[in-house]
Amino acid sequence: MQPIPSPLLVLHEDGVLLNRLGTLASQRGYDLRTAGDWDSLITAARSAPASALLVVDPYLDVPGRAQPSPQLTRLLDELPSLAVTAAMHVEPGRSDDLRRMGSLGVVQVIDLEEESGLEGVEQRLSAARGRPLRALMDRALPESTSGAARAILAAATSVVAHGGQGQDLADALDVTLRTVSRWCRRAALPPPKRLLAWMRILLAAELLDDPGRRITEVAAACGYAADSSLRHTLRTFIGMTPTELRQRGAFEVCSRLFVEALAEARSADTRYRAPSKRKG
Repeated sequence: MQPIPSPLLVLHEDGVLLNRLGTLASQRGYDLRTAGDWDSLITAARSAPASALLVVDPYLDVPGRAQPSPQLTRLLDELPSLAVTAAMHVEPGRSDDLRRMGSLGVVQVIDLEEESGLEGVEQRLSAARGRPLRALMDRALPESTSGAARAILAAATSVVAHGGQGQDLADALDVTLRTVSRWCRRAALPPPKRLLAWMRILLAAELLDDPGRRITEVAAACGYAADSSLRHTLRTFIGMTPTELRQRGAFEVCSRLFVEALAEARSADTRYRAPSKRKG
């Protein structure tokens, strides 16, 4: 797999916030890019990898800042797979706006009154990583999925968004790779390498459901060396081409097959662990 860059796309005029984001980008290796208007931001976001984080002023260009900008709705409609954080002054009377932004797909809010410090901003951006895919995963997983399995899957979604491998998953969980393998067995999950392959497929499926992304862009965003690699993986795991998946609802199809794979793994694990019957 190819390493995936981590752009930080910003549309905001607050000087203090911009300084904080600049410092954070230099410390954490983000590729900081600022946009001058909504059109420029959306253009940059269309070609951004899945690891991109967006920070926006949700009221930019709205007279009197009376309501979130219609351009924010446009951004989230066209590119629902990207993690968008709204940076704003959370004032009394904004609760309806916050609920609306959450329903549209904004994954985090930076309160410029309370969280303008570097640590607060970093925590919000860290929490935003992989959130769109994690939210879809939470809805797709059966209620019986254990807390341990959900924790491993949450870490795996963040790892694949940055082109990570098995060791990166171990680092994210702060254990050894051997321990991750043991945890996956106990949680009835595929081994780490296969689990990450499934997570990349689900990430690709999420991006394929974005109408604004070409298949070559989806492949690059997921760390595949070429779109032929993505096509081969989808044929191997899913038995479909990217175009066929788009026509049928890529994430719905792939998540259903992943859940079926988990059920098969649990069934096989149960048979393996079942005590043998003694004769006589």
